[in-house]
Amino acid sequence: MIDPSMVTTNIELSGYRVTRNLGVVRGITVRSRSILGNIAGGLQTLFGGTISIYVELCEKTRAEAFRLMMENAAERGANAIISMRYDANEVISGVNEVLAYGTAVTVEKVI
Repeated sequence: MIDPSMVTTNIELSGYRVTRNLGVVRGITVRSRSILGNIAGGLQTLFGGTISIYVELCEKTRAEAFRLMMENAAERGANAIISMRYDANEVISGVNEVLAYGTAVTVEKVI
């Protein structure tokens, strides 16, 4: 598994030199809100502020997509990911996909 500190949104990883570009990698997950989650979220909206049940769902979904992306990169022999991004779309009402993607690379420490 790739160390999360070796993933960056930059086009380079500070202190490292790219030795090999292994191509685009991605992790995708699709999640839906449960009926109970929607009820709890609806109640939270009545009081305003942060809707913690949805924040938790979004965080878990992004974390899963990130993990899947790192696994995909490791399977290709990468030890880092550059130009990492997230994308999210609603597939149908209440069902969302989150995509984590970037460029898998091998890097070596610059001396």
